[in-house]
Amino acid sequence: MPIEKRFFGKRIEDIPSEMPEEMREPVQENVSNYNFLSNQSFLNGEPEKAVLDEYQGRASKDYGDASALKVLSYSDNLVEGSNPSAAVLVNQIVQPKLHVATQADLERILKSVSLALQGTYEDSGLVLRSEGEPNSYLARNLYTQIKERNPLAGLELSEDKNSNYGLSFTLKEDAEIIYAPILNKPGDFSNEDINEKTGLPERTGNGNRTLYTRDSGLSRLCLSRYLGLYSRDDGLADSNVNGRVVVVDGSAEGASR
Repeated sequence: MPIEKRFFGKRIEDIPSEMPEEMREPVQENVSNYNFLSNQSFLNGEPEKAVLDEYQGRASKDYGDASALKVLSYSDNLVEGSNPSAAVLVNQIVQPKLHVATQADLERILKSVSLALQGTYEDSGLVLRSEGEPNSYLARNLYTQIKERNPLAGLELSEDKNSNYGLSFTLKEDAEIIYAPILNKPGDFSNEDINEKTGLPERTGNGNRTLYTRDSGLSRLCLSRYLGLYSRDDGLADSNVNGRVVVVDGSAEGASR
């Protein structure tokens, strides 16, 4: 049964069989101990290394050491790699004081130039277009949850041996679902076309940035290293060293920046 395009915008969801070049290639601690120093940052430095250590412990203990989560590494004082599952798990760890950047957060960061995002890619959401391929099992799973709940905007991970990834996504009670018909067709856009609430372009036509889309299934949404917006990619486990997980202040003050 076909459904409307929906963007899960508060945490992480998209990637194609033709992957863009830039994307090829346990003891729990209280997050207050991590002492993040800025309102938005890449995972880097010793505090963020503590997040990575907990991430790896929980991936093994809670999620069966799923291969989709074996994508983050620590190099030159920086956590490298990103995919939707990894971003969701990081989000679970750093809340409630912090959260993984939404697409709206990333656009605000671009506008304020508070982080250098060009040259890296960041996952920011999932795009659900239909119950079909790609990722039909996960798409059907999410669609069932949508039918059984009121409009919601967050995701958590569940171990799921029936999934090709060994994981599935669970909608949280506060999950926000954004109806986004703009994700139906590709096109060019500019920074001025961005809706500040969603971080998505309101129109396409002219501009120096490009929106990439597809017409079915479940895909991930990422900001590419060239600042294009990819909503067509279906490889939900794919990651490389250009990936970054951006975390922002979870407070009302930080969320407004």
